[in-house]
Amino acid sequence: MKLVILDRDGTINEDSADYVKSPSEWQPLPGALEAIARLNHAGWHVVVATNQSGLGRGLFDVASLNAMHAKMHSMLAAVGGRVDAIFYCPHAPDEACRCRKPEPGLFEQIGERYGLELRGVPAVGDSPRDLIAGLAAGCDPHLVLTGKAAALRGRPLPEGYPANTVVHQDLVAFAEYLVGQEQRALQ
Repeated sequence: MKLVILDRDGTINEDSADYVKSPSEWQPLPGALEAIARLNHAGWHVVVATNQSGLGRGLFDVASLNAMHAKMHSMLAAVGGRVDAIFYCPHAPDEACRCRKPEPGLFEQIGERYGLELRGVPAVGDSPRDLIAGLAAGCDPHLVLTGKAAALRGRPLPEGYPANTVVHQDLVAFAEYLVGQEQRALQ
């Protein structure tokens, strides 16, 4: 099974320091939905692993989160794409759970759900915690320079990122890289 694990806020959609709390605030990044569709059309299953501490902080409820995800699914379907599953941590940072990235709990849940070892599975995000969590579960770290990482464009990665991080301008560039890498391997 070809699997890709994506962060949500700052990777697929616009991030906000005030949290994305409603469907109207959930806005896809340019080309991100089409990038997911491109991955799907190349045979990749896409899963989302996202911290949603706004739930634990009382900023929005599960119904609002479900409505945001319904909007994402609908917009993806309109461009021929899909996300197979969404795994989220609902806890606030002070709850010391195992599922809040940078802990690997969400990734472990994904591995269990799909019955897969995650070694070599691309984990894509816009912050060190996304990549550290994926790496702890055996994933290959991929940073997109959107969301929290947009300020890193044109600069070397600071400390805190895994040494083997592959950097992409955005999710479109990641999809081109992954599909292109697969095509090169077949030649």
